[in-house]
Amino acid sequence: MHTKAFNPENAAMLLIDHQVGTMAWTHSHDINLVKQNAIKLAKIAKALNLPVILTSSMENYVQGPLIPELQDILPEAYEARIKRPGIVNAMHHEGFNNAVKALGRKKLFVAGVTTEICVTFPVLQMLDEGYEVQVSADASASYTKYGDNLALERMRQAGAIITTVDQIISDWPLTGQARMEKNWSEF
Repeated sequence: MHTKAFNPENAAMLLIDHQVGTMAWTHSHDINLVKQNAIKLAKIAKALNLPVILTSSMENYVQGPLIPELQDILPEAYEARIKRPGIVNAMHHEGFNNAVKALGRKKLFVAGVTTEICVTFPVLQMLDEGYEVQVSADASASYTKYGDNLALERMRQAGAIITTVDQIISDWPLTGQARMEKNWSEF
């Protein structure tokens, strides 16, 4: 049961494996749109001083580095990114799991590549551990549309809120004036 809206004081952003090589393997969505939406999430997090954890898997292999825009927008989070040695479920990686716990926040925005593997399994574990999770479907992608749809449905059935970047932006409890001051149109 969700008792309080997600806001900058109680939420955090987790961006999983938005890596150059991994993103090139996906075909469920226009990868340029997925990349653009991941960048929007990073900008939102920066504008709201929302804690962010970035993670990557096997950067030195074909998966490649995180998209460079994440380093430009969130240099501290990029420098502190959790580099996983091929562990599919990021929550099984002690460094990532401990970093999420250290945030002290139970409301998490999650997006990543691929939805059906690198997002689904950590989100299911986060839900089991008592986190409230919103998955940005349009900042995530999979190998196939079929796999992506099944992954989103599995997470929804487990209790995750499946959303979009625009819904995340619109849901922030900001007044009209505060929205104008944040210049949301730039996202």
